[in-house]
Parts: sequence; structure tokens; C-alpha cells
Amino acid sequence: MSDQTPAPGAQPLLQPVRLGALDLPNRVVMAPMTRARADNEELAPTALHATYYSQRAGAGLIVSEGTWVSTDAIGFVNVPGLYTDAQTAGWAKVTEAVHSAGGRIVSQLGHVGAVSHPDYHGGRLPAGPSAVNPHEMSFTPEGPKDTVTPRALSASEIAATIGAYRQAATNALRAGFDGLEIHAQVSHLVAQFLNPRLNRRTDAYGGSGEKRARFLLDILDAVSGVWGSDRVAVKLSPYWRHEPAFTADDEQLAEYDQLLKRLGDSGLAYLHLLGPEPGGASDDTLAAFSRYRAHYRGAIVANLGFTRASGNDLLERGLADAVSFGAPFIANPDLVDRFTHGRPLATGDRDTYFASGVKGPEGYTDYPAVNGS
Repeated sequence: MSDQTPAPGAQPLLQPVRLGALDLPNRVVMAPMTRARADNEELAPTALHATYYSQRAGAGLIVSEGTWVSTDAIGFVNVPGLYTDAQTAGWAKVTEAVHSAGGRIVSQLGHVGAVSHPDYHGGRLPAGPSAVNPHEMSFTPEGPKDTVTPRALSASEIAATIGAYRQAATNALRAGFDGLEIHAQVSHLVAQFLNPRLNRRTDAYGGSGEKRARFLLDILDAVSGVWGSDRVAVKLSPYWRHEPAFTADDEQLAEYDQLLKRLGDSGLAYLHLLGPEPGGASDDTLAAFSRYRAHYRGAIVANLGFTRASGNDLLERGLADAVSFGAPFIANPDLVDRFTHGRPLATGDRDTYFASGVKGPEGYTDYPAVNGS
């Protein structure tokens, strides 16, 4: 858990907290959100990204959109990477803008693995832990397409992928981020390794829950060697369901219980955890975070469907140390100020969330704060 507790009678979301080496002025975290605005050949962040993130610097912590660690990691249109000098320079301008506005930002590093598509790889098959089709949807430059049966990563390719995470972590340090978060949720590569339906390996990376977790733990070792573990976090989604591969059944949840215990020994800054659908104030959400708290002894950032009221309630119950908000930050760059003064929230235009046919600031940087700035 964090080393600070909210002051009695105060709104818990607005109280400071220390997560690992990260000192936050409030417990409102901006969740990572794919916004697909890197509309350039380099897949590099632009001045528009710098404006977007700095507008939201009132968050206690910003987690960047999931960012590719290599060309093999790509699986969505116009999402920036962190594997080239141009991308690193673009992110440096983002972090400079956020810091100038008084904020803190960590880089979320990701890889889609088997849910990519040959369209991204010159016709080559994407790779996953095993040659098993996840039966997900891949978002290609030509539109959504069904995933294909991937090829299984070789041992040398796993080592190279871990090396790509290490290099991206080094680039994140060069770019001036305040820390890292490893994308290990929903249907992406790390979650594929954790899933016995998709990971049928018989080597050191499969065959048991402990071995299936090794890929994530090896990534953590690699990036912690660059940053120190107290500036590294992981985002997981144990309750996420998407048939046929992701079922959140009792066996899989029990494996996540054991993973949380192991991660509790890693000295992480925090563990970013999704609750079950529909999220927010449901009994299922409270039960899930009670379960997380029972198995993980570090700081927890809670995610999925929270409001100001349900977020404050979760913190008051001691089931999390901070709460992350996604969609509310899109149309409310001043979300923390609105929470502070009880102001109503603006509603975002879903047609512009992922920049489908949208160019420039529309639905991205043109949402005003209450004071009009």
C-alpha cells in the first residue's frame, strides 16, 4: 500500500499519495487511452500530443497511451512508438510540456502480439506465445479484420522482445518520463502469455501458471534494470472477459491471485488493476478489489468505470490508493478541478475518440476547461 492515507473528512481523491518513488499531489490518475493521433510515417508524437497531455497535467499522474516497443508490436493505426530516435524526441517534447504545466507522466509500453495482423508486417504472420488464433478483432489500415492464427515466438524471439522492452525503457528515460507502466491487460501479448488457452508452450514460458508469468517477470527485470522497480508499474485485467480465449474463470483468477502475490515482492511503484464490468460502484467491483487487496501488498491504482463518488468510496474503504479515469479526461482536461468544486462533467464526442477520419485538434485538444482555457 502507499505510505499516505487520506485526511479524515477530506475528499480522498484530492489527497496526496506516494506510489513508489512517485509523489502525487492527488489520487486522480489519467488512464492510458489510445487516441490514434500519430498521423505520420514515423509514428512519432507531435506538438498536438504535447498540447493534449499538458492540458491534463492537473492529474496526479498521467499514464501515456499504450506505446509500441518495436515494429513487431504494432496492431492499431496511428499509435506512436518509442523505439526510434524520432519517436523519443517527440515524447521528450510531450514530457517537457507536462512538466512545465506541473504534471507527472509515465510511459505505458505495449505489444499486441497475436492480435496484430499480416497487414502490419508486410504479409508476415504476427507472433504470439503459441500458434493459436485468439479470435479477436485486429484494427488494420484497411479497417477491422479478424485475427489469424499467429506463429509461435521462438526462444530467441522472446529474448529479442524482452530486449525491445529494455530499449524502449531506455528511450523513455531519455525522453524525460517519470516512470514506466507495462501494458499487460486485455488481449495483448503479455496477457496472451498469462492465458493457458493461448499459451500452450512446453518450455520455460509455458506449462504452468508460474511459467506463464515468466515473460512478464522477465520484462520487469529488464526495465527495472534501467529505471529501478519503484518507478515501474504493471497494468493487469484479471476479470476481463472476451470469448473464447478470455473467460476470467476460477482457474484463471486463481493464477492471477498467485501472480499478484509474486508481484508484491517486486517493489513496484504500483499495480494498475481493472475491475470487472460494468465497473464503478457495483458489488462485483468491490469484491474484485477486496480480492486484489488480499493478494497484493503494494499500492493499487483502480480502473474501469469509476465516478467521483465511486472513486472516493473505494479509497475510503481502503481498497485502492488511487483511481484512474479514462473517458472523463477526454472532454474534461480540468477533471481534477471539476472534482474539487463539484462541477458537472462535459460529454465527449465518441466519433472522435480514435480519430477515425479526424485530423488535427477536433475532439482531442479543443475541449475547454470550465474557465474557458
